[in-house]
Amino acid sequence: MTDGRPNLTIQLNSILERYESPLLRYAAKLTGDVESARDVVQDVFVRFCEADRASIDGRVEQWLFTVCRNRALDVKRKDGRMKLIADDKIAAISHTTFNSTVKAEQSEQSQGMLQMLSSLPDNQQEALRLKFDGGLSYKAIANVLETTPGNVGVMIHAGLKKLREQLNPSENQSPTTTANIKRFST
Repeated sequence: MTDGRPNLTIQLNSILERYESPLLRYAAKLTGDVESARDVVQDVFVRFCEADRASIDGRVEQWLFTVCRNRALDVKRKDGRMKLIADDKIAAISHTTFNSTVKAEQSEQSQGMLQMLSSLPDNQQEALRLKFDGGLSYKAIANVLETTPGNVGVMIHAGLKKLREQLNPSENQSPTTTANIKRFST
């Protein structure tokens, strides 16, 4: 065909395949409800189909996550849902919805990391999810979260530092604290 529709279909299918799972997890975390998240992601792809390609070209990933975030927050406000879905529930839906790389996240170690992640402040959680789950750059994350790339770097650094401290609490003790522990234990 000369009207470009096959290319649009191929592009849409590859974008859907690449981003459906990360968007679903992201929306589920924001809305606190898997069904609402599915509706949000469906709406994101409908809007993508209707959007002017020239305005999206070169920033599809950022556009999808921004629209997903805005739509999910709208749904959350509308429904009055203030609870966040448990990370294990998000991981549990992955076996039927997400690709094989996500299945690796269901291991015991990954579940522990997801629980530790949920102990972080919401902005750090969101930045880390967009970076490592969504694969977004700092600039794209900054645009999605409506902040600066520098602030994104601070959020990610602080979140990773806190996670490292939770993983290795003994390595984070000062020499004075370690000496005091030894002194009191003898």
